[in-house]
Amino acid sequence: MAVDGRVLALDQGSHASRAVLFDAAGREIAQAHVPVATRRDGTDRVEQDPEEIVRSLRTAVQDVCERHAGIPVVAAGLATQRSTIVAWSRGSSRALTDAISWQDRRNAAWLKRLAPVAEHVRGITGLPLSPHYGASKLRWCLDHVPAVQRAAASGDLAFGPLSSYLVARLTAERTCVVDPANASRTLLFDATTLGWSPEMLRVFDLEATQLPACVPTRHAFGHLDCAGQPVSLSACTGDQSAAAFAFGAPGTDCALVNVGTGAFIQRVAPDGAPLPDGILLSVVNADTDGVLTSHEGTVNGAGSALDWLRERVAIDVDRGLAALAAHTAPAVVAPLFMNGVGGLGAPFWQADFPCEFVGDGDETAQLTAVVESIVFLLCVNLERLVRSAPLRRIRISGGLARNDYLCSCLAALSGLTVERPAAVEATARGVAYLAAGKPASWRSVPIEQAFAPVESTTLASRYARWLREMTSRGATT
Repeated sequence: MAVDGRVLALDQGSHASRAVLFDAAGREIAQAHVPVATRRDGTDRVEQDPEEIVRSLRTAVQDVCERHAGIPVVAAGLATQRSTIVAWSRGSSRALTDAISWQDRRNAAWLKRLAPVAEHVRGITGLPLSPHYGASKLRWCLDHVPAVQRAAASGDLAFGPLSSYLVARLTAERTCVVDPANASRTLLFDATTLGWSPEMLRVFDLEATQLPACVPTRHAFGHLDCAGQPVSLSACTGDQSAAAFAFGAPGTDCALVNVGTGAFIQRVAPDGAPLPDGILLSVVNADTDGVLTSHEGTVNGAGSALDWLRERVAIDVDRGLAALAAHTAPAVVAPLFMNGVGGLGAPFWQADFPCEFVGDGDETAQLTAVVESIVFLLCVNLERLVRSAPLRRIRISGGLARNDYLCSCLAALSGLTVERPAAVEATARGVAYLAAGKPASWRSVPIEQAFAPVESTTLASRYARWLREMTSRGATT
């Protein structure tokens, strides 16, 4: 499909909302960035203000569209944090709860009672029973928030992924729908039928009528106001699902790593390949071309682990990262970091895991250990992915992809070349590509640097020690 005009991408992330304009060849021509705040209460509760998120997106859209008025915007796409949920009034679209973050684990204790059906849940949804996913948070809202209870009683309740709330608030039509990628992070979605699972709804005692209607990734979601110009919102997906398309249609032989607040590693599911233990089945895209699924691993403590460190050390973490990026070999003297920030994701799936350093080292050494822990967690997942089928390379994106040390460590431990494209912000580009209809006219993004695997006995030894320490602390799969 050819694109004649600009395509607008909305990228709503944990720390900011971005609006990015692309031209008909897929070149970025303008962007606006509006920060959003996150509130934390203890180790389990993580929330954002849904009204602030809406305002941030509207501000970003207004900014880029006004700066480039006169050139038509022909399509728009929205990518959001997966597993973040909101409850809202179906009639007014007013939020009834905060946006409960994907990092939030408030209903972990309640979820443990469903342990006997964990394998059945995984068989239908492709997910483990984790408090990071939406269903237990939706259940918590019904059990603890009076406004949600009143809306449910009156038939006015809508709740589900953040993406659905934003579509309802940002489109003139107030559409109440959900795309497959975001729906598949609720523990309620059946990837084989592309709809809400009646069995999972019974498990969590939820009603399908309160959830958004399931639609394809590309759909007539409604119209956005772009500086007075109505623009069709034609694609909606999750952040990592969008990132998979940032550099064109993904193939089965490449592992896609995106390192932001969390880190994610995924590969297109090879035909007939079994889902590895502890790894997620994700719906990456569903449209008239068919359904594309991936095998995905998650690391909760990536950028959030650096935020954790910022609160505890006196050094400038950003400056320290810049200095670390100049190194291509691991520090000889550094502690190991047991990275339980946000709980352990794939393949361990432990909501509560203590964070601690093993061994001594100054603050710079601690920063090295945190960065290495992100790589170590990615490699644990990568080892699971290659059990299904071989991989030939890794392509890395996201803010931390700019760190040479992280990339070189990942290449050394994986034995695979790590390719870093010239454009590392993948989510906005990916959703714009989908919104434009996956056009052949879009130019490919060149590889800025390729990190060939260089064997490091020191790093391999540290990884082996880290694995033993994790196991001794109960991190088992």
